Amino acid sequence: MGVLEIGLINCALTLVLLFSGMPIAFALGASAVVIMFLFMPASNIGLIAETIFGELDNFTLLTVPLFVLMGAAIGKTRAAVDLYESAYRWLYKMPGSLGVANVAGCTIFSALCGSSPATCAAIGGMGIPEMRKRGYSPGLASGLIAAGGTLGILIPPSITLIIYGVIAEQSIGKLFIAGIVPGLLLALLFAAYVVFAYIRERKQALAGGGGAMSAELLREEHFTWAQRWEALPRLLPFLILIAAIMFAMYGGFGTPSEVAGVGAFGALILVALLYQCYHWKEIKEILTGTARESCMIMMIIAMAFLFTYVMSYLRITQSLAEWLVALEMSKWALLFWVNMLLLVMGFFLPPVAIILMVTPVILPGILAAGFDPIWFGIILTINMELGLITPPVGLNLFVIKGIAPDIKFGEIGRGILPFIVLMCLYIVLLAVFPDIVMFLPNMFYQ
Repeated sequence: MGVLEIGLINCALTLVLLFSGMPIAFALGASAVVIMFLFMPASNIGLIAETIFGELDNFTLLTVPLFVLMGAAIGKTRAAVDLYESAYRWLYKMPGSLGVANVAGCTIFSALCGSSPATCAAIGGMGIPEMRKRGYSPGLASGLIAAGGTLGILIPPSITLIIYGVIAEQSIGKLFIAGIVPGLLLALLFAAYVVFAYIRERKQALAGGGGAMSAELLREEHFTWAQRWEALPRLLPFLILIAAIMFAMYGGFGTPSEVAGVGAFGALILVALLYQCYHWKEIKEILTGTARESCMIMMIIAMAFLFTYVMSYLRITQSLAEWLVALEMSKWALLFWVNMLLLVMGFFLPPVAIILMVTPVILPGILAAGFDPIWFGIILTINMELGLITPPVGLNLFVIKGIAPDIKFGEIGRGILPFIVLMCLYIVLLAVFPDIVMFLPNMFYQ
């Protein structure tokens, strides 16, 4: 049987297992083992454990549980509430200030936890009710939080970028610094759209448009300078923690794993000092939550390594890469179809699974076309962001539904659509102007 037939059988079997509801790690592992039994020498079966543990024996992967611990510690407290309220008090004079404050809260929280659903849940838990109470339409409120939550996997520290860096054998520090400008710029685009949408909805309210708009949208709020300065001390410790992590990593004072350890320890100290989160019950909840999420991610990574090993041994990935190169498409046509593939896969699979399954296949073609692997890592991550807010398996949409069960999926879908369009256009912008991504990495890593 040829490579094409084996590849098709492998792909079909994996998809059947994934859509059967089997956990992702077990689906990848099971399909890999079945293909090994059918098409590889029996001696390879005895190497399964060695292959998995050999690939996991990577010091860089230690960053995953440490950054998860950092996010779990902060997510356990009222940190998100304080971040959100502090941002709102300083931005309240701006049109759509409440929405912009939510974007700012998502941005800062993303830099603290590196998880999109966690960011979405933490900020949306109080952001959506507050926006709706002040007259924002359910679609705008839910769409904003769902999209803002995706910043958690782009703005460093990002578990998605860590996994891509390990698979693509790229510098984690370089990927992190490459995500800063695109992440902040995307947050600014979200904020700009919120201001535009707020002004439009306010005009409808002034004109007596009714509907979802309420008189609350026209209500003015005011905070004194004393109230604004009062909120700042609650925001400052987290900004210092973020700055310390960035300075240590990009200043060359430690590896990503060491910096992740410092960040996790700093987060635990902060929540203990600021929120008295030092009782064993609370610490146990943080540690068990970290262990649960870390084990899930590491199991997916382990089984994906086995899956990749099988595909490589049978020359499936090499043949696909050679096929991509042999198509003789222009580099832009190749990039377009790669983005289409990532977009479609994002409809059904979570980011970690897509990166682990697809990167070994498409990266050789991307490199052959002359694209920078660091730049492509950011493009890939934005595609993963899109997957988090596109049905039927957009994880952030289900988080929003859990936060605000009375908002219909249709309203959430209409609210998220403008942000999907914005993100697609943003990918085009980064393709036309790659220096937006590469400016900082080129400056720090000459």
